[in-house]
Amino acid sequence: MAIPKVMGIETEYGISGPGNAEFNPVLASSLLINGYAGSLRRIRWDYEQESPLRDARGFEPLQEREAAEEDLGLANVILPNGARYYVDHAHPEYSTPECATPRDLVIHDKAGERILEASIALADDVLPPGERINIYKNNTDGKGNSYGTHENYLVDRATPFARIVRDLMPFFVSRQVFTGAGKLGVEGNRSEEDRPVYQLSQRADFFEAEVGLETTLKRPIINTRDEPHADPEKYRRLHVIIGDANMSEVATFLKVGTTAIVLKMIEDEFLPELSLENPVAALHTISWDPALRSTVRLADGRTLTAVELQWEYLDHAKKYVKEHDATATNADVLSRWESTLTSLEEDPMALKEQLDWVAKLALLEAYRERDGLDWDDHKLALVALQYHDVRRDKGLYYRLVRSGKVERLVTDAEVDEAVNRPPDDTRAYFRGHCIRRFPDNITAASWDSIIFDTGQEALQRVPMREPLRGTREHVESLFEEAGDAGRLVELLRA
Repeated sequence: MAIPKVMGIETEYGISGPGNAEFNPVLASSLLINGYAGSLRRIRWDYEQESPLRDARGFEPLQEREAAEEDLGLANVILPNGARYYVDHAHPEYSTPECATPRDLVIHDKAGERILEASIALADDVLPPGERINIYKNNTDGKGNSYGTHENYLVDRATPFARIVRDLMPFFVSRQVFTGAGKLGVEGNRSEEDRPVYQLSQRADFFEAEVGLETTLKRPIINTRDEPHADPEKYRRLHVIIGDANMSEVATFLKVGTTAIVLKMIEDEFLPELSLENPVAALHTISWDPALRSTVRLADGRTLTAVELQWEYLDHAKKYVKEHDATATNADVLSRWESTLTSLEEDPMALKEQLDWVAKLALLEAYRERDGLDWDDHKLALVALQYHDVRRDKGLYYRLVRSGKVERLVTDAEVDEAVNRPPDDTRAYFRGHCIRRFPDNITAASWDSIIFDTGQEALQRVPMREPLRGTREHVESLFEEAGDAGRLVELLRA
């Protein structure tokens, strides 16, 4: 039986300093994070047990350890909501705490936007006059550079990785019909006369391989990083790099909710053979066709549109959920999945209140009609970028929210609470509450452990290798009984 799908999202945010010729994105990212984190900066990220080069195909390249953020003096903090907020290369990155449901993940993904927005406001107070920092939740700078939005899912170690690749590849290639964030133009190789002016996905152009370990060059559709951040004998963490950064709550809900169900079907061997003849070419073909009419060829010779391929997955998901996993959460995912595919077949533009790529396309068409703009007008590029601005008083997505033209799945109150509080039902609860209650007694932390300094001769490492342990149900009474960090450690080891 498939294991529960604990999940999270890591988002590298786009960053710019308009009008500042000396703008340094690394320093600006550190300014954002350090300003927001305050005294929490003293708690270091624990790299000791990390292994980013371990490959799910069974090997680990022998390379010298690259300089980590701590070596370079870059910001890297753990927040009281259980999230990680740090500098990744030249971007501020926010990794949500572990979540047990797609709706909770939508809430905590949105909390990341609020944290970036607050960081901008704090940075404005210390920047020189005339300087500012802009943050965008997108995936490309329009100059050939892409930055990622990575999903992570807890997967049963017993499931052969080759089966995951086989059954997940067609799903990832075709799910962009509802996960795509929309993009003006193309940054991949295609003749000028055949280039679409608008496409579904911001990330598709940057993928060149089917399977591999890379995340920045020759990006693969299926990433093979095998770094579980949990008990490695029982679990693997599926590191997904193919998704777009979504502003839409509906798109995020669909992205993680459908993927979680598909992974369960893979673990329980519930899916038929749906392999594509050429997955990379199919990925580009689908993204480059917002009319959704193009077909891709399966290995068995059939040709299907992306929507038809998604129907194949949905039809099996309905049977699977009914027979094996009939929860209210799964019912919500299936209902939304079905209504979305139906609308994509009948009239994609009817989803402008639900999906990012449709909302952005409708917005661009409105500006084109109002101002008589050609598709290559730089004003449209600015509109497309401004859709992703995380500031609620500036971003065009949030203008649509204010005017009631975007469907919401969660409330502002839930998002505001998630800025400071972790989910109750994963180990993030324990991590977040330790950070909140005992910050002066924590020297380092990571996803799967916390290192306490309780005044004893040796530091005390508390392992957290089970993502569904350390929940509110498990440890709330311990927090109530423990008056200090030393007593908490004693109780945990009793």
